[in-house]
Amino acid sequence: MDIHQFFLGNAFDAHTYFGAHVTEQGVVFRTLAPNAAAVDLIWEGGDWEPIPMQRIHDGGVYELTVPEAVAGQMYKYRITPQNPDGDIIDHCDPYGFGMELRPNNASIIRDLSSYTFHDKKWLAQRGGHRKKPVNIYEVHLGSWRTNPNNPNGWYTYEEIAPKLVDYVKKAGYNYIEFMPLSEHPADCSWGYQNTGFFSPTSRYGTAHQLMQLVDTCHQAGIGVILDFVPVHFAVDGYALNHYDGTTLYEYPEKEDNYSEWGSCNFIHARGEVCSFLQSCANYWLSVFHFDGLRMDAVSRLIYWGGDANRGTNPASITFLKHMNQGLHQLHPDSMLIAEDSTNYEGVTCPVEYGGLGFDYKWDMGWMNDTLNYFRTPPDERVNHYHKLTFSMMYYYSEKYILPLSHDENVHGKATVIQKMYGDYDDKFPQARALYMYMYAHPGKKLNFMGSELAQFREWDEKREQDWDILKYPMHDGFMHFMKKLCNMYLEIPSLSRWDDAPEGFRWLDCDSALKRCYTMLRSCDGGAPVAAVFNLSDRVQDGYVLNIGQGKRLKLLLDSTEDRYGGCAPHYPGSMTADQNGNVKLSVPRYSAAYYEVADSVPKGNAGGPANQSRHGQQRRRSRKKKH
Repeated sequence: MDIHQFFLGNAFDAHTYFGAHVTEQGVVFRTLAPNAAAVDLIWEGGDWEPIPMQRIHDGGVYELTVPEAVAGQMYKYRITPQNPDGDIIDHCDPYGFGMELRPNNASIIRDLSSYTFHDKKWLAQRGGHRKKPVNIYEVHLGSWRTNPNNPNGWYTYEEIAPKLVDYVKKAGYNYIEFMPLSEHPADCSWGYQNTGFFSPTSRYGTAHQLMQLVDTCHQAGIGVILDFVPVHFAVDGYALNHYDGTTLYEYPEKEDNYSEWGSCNFIHARGEVCSFLQSCANYWLSVFHFDGLRMDAVSRLIYWGGDANRGTNPASITFLKHMNQGLHQLHPDSMLIAEDSTNYEGVTCPVEYGGLGFDYKWDMGWMNDTLNYFRTPPDERVNHYHKLTFSMMYYYSEKYILPLSHDENVHGKATVIQKMYGDYDDKFPQARALYMYMYAHPGKKLNFMGSELAQFREWDEKREQDWDILKYPMHDGFMHFMKKLCNMYLEIPSLSRWDDAPEGFRWLDCDSALKRCYTMLRSCDGGAPVAAVFNLSDRVQDGYVLNIGQGKRLKLLLDSTEDRYGGCAPHYPGSMTADQNGNVKLSVPRYSAAYYEVADSVPKGNAGGPANQSRHGQQRRRSRKKKH
C-alpha cells in the first residue's frame, strides 16, 4: 500500500497493510490513530498487559511486531487520547479479520492465505450478466434455517452451505444475496450497524468457513452477492466511534454525525475514510470471491441525510464514483448494486460519462407501485390501472433490479402474500399473478426468503422460515409454482436477454382498464417471443381479443390457475392460432396470468384449436358457477 495514496483516498488495498498480518517474523499489527497520545497492544498471549506500539508515520500510523503471536489469538488496541480528561478505551481493530461473538468484542488474528478456492470455472464465465438472467434469493443467514444443536440456532457457514445451495439450485435462483455478514453487536440490526467491517461475523464461524460457503455456491453455478454498508457504523465505543479520541471516521458536527438509525455517519470528505471503505469493498470481492456488492442506503450518500431538500453531498458522490470506478477496474465482472430510492440521474451510468458507476439500482418505484396496486380492491383498480404500466415510461433511464426484499416483509408492512387484497383464497391467485408480472417485466429479479412459501408471518431474525406451512396444499402448490416460474425465467432467453434493449419489450395491450387486463411481449435474438397475459380483476374476462399477427399461434407455457399450483383449472397444453386478422380470442380467468410462446402457425391439421379457443374450457364453465 502506498501510504500517500491512502491519505489521498485512493487506496483499495489498505487491508493488506493495516490490521494483524501473519508473517515469518511473527504477527505485524498496524492501526491508524493520528490524534492519539499513545497506542498499546493488549493480547491474550501477553496476558492482556499493554505493549507500546511505535508511531511510524507523521499521519499517525502505529506498528508493532510480536514474534510469538499466532493465528487464532485475541487482541485489542488500548488508545490513550490527547485530551487528559478523555477516557482510555480498548478498541477492536478497524481492519481486523475476525472478532469475538457478542457481547465480547476482541479482534482475532486470522491467516486468510491458507484457504484454496476451487471456483476457477465459475469465475471464468460469470461475466456478461447484463444479457443473462439474474434471479436473486435474498437470505438472512441466521434465520433461513435454524440449528437445533446450537443455543443461538445458528448453523456455521460450512454446515449451511450444502443445505442452502441445494435448495436454491432447485428453487430456480442463480444468485444468493446475503444480508450483511460483517461483524455487528446487535442481532436486531441485521448486520447493518457494523463494528468489524473486515470481520465475517463469528455467529456463523470463521473467515475460512465463509470462503468455503462462497466456494460451494460457485461450484454449483450460483453467484454470491454481499450486502455492504458504506454509509454508517455502530455507535459502540469499542469500535470506530471516536476511535483515536476524536471523530476520526465520523462527522464532527452533531447534526451530520448521527443517522436516522441511531448510528454514526462516515465522513467521506476524508481520504483515510474513503480508502478504508474502498479497501473493504475490494476485500470482500477479492479475498472471499464475492460476485457483487449491494450497497445499502445510497440515497444517504447522494443527498445530505437522504434529504433532497438539503442538496447533494459532493464528497460522498465523489467517493461513490471513485470507489465504483476502481472496483470495476479490479473486478470487471462484478455487480455493484445501489439501493437508491431517489430520482438522481445517472446512478447506473459509467463514471466516465458522468454517472455514479453502479451496474444496477433497485427499482423502488416499481416495487411501491406494484404492491400498492395489488393492495387495492379490484373495482378500484380501474383508477389505478397505470401503476403497472408507468415503470416502462422510465425503465430505460437506468439499469434496474426489481426488488421484493426483506424491507417489504417487516415492521408491520406485512409479507407479500399478506399484502394481496382479499381473503385467504383470493390472496394466492393474486400473488401468483404478481410474480408472473414481475418475471415478465424487464429487469433483474430479487426475492426475499420465505416469499416462495407464501409465508404470512412477518420475518423475524430470531426465527427460521415457516417450513411447516408446506403441509398445507395452498402453500405447497405455491412453492411448486414459484419453482416452475423461476426455472422458466432461467431457461427462456426472451425473459432476460434484451432487458436493456427497447426492442425486447412491447405492450400488446395496456389500454384495458375496465377489464383490468394487460398483455406484454418479451423478445430477443435467438429465442421465441413470450406473451404474458394478465387479468387482475375478480371476474372472468370472456372474449378478450389479442392481436399477435397473421400466421402466428400461441402455445401455453405457464398458467397461474392450474390446479397443481393451487388454482382451479387443469393443465391445458394446447395452442391457439390467430385468425386472418392476426387475432386470438381468449377467456381469461379472474386473478390470473399466463405465459404463451408466440410461434409461427403450424399446418391447419396440426393446430391446437381455433382462434376463439378458451384458455381453459373447463375453467370457463366452472367460473360461471362462482359469484363474481
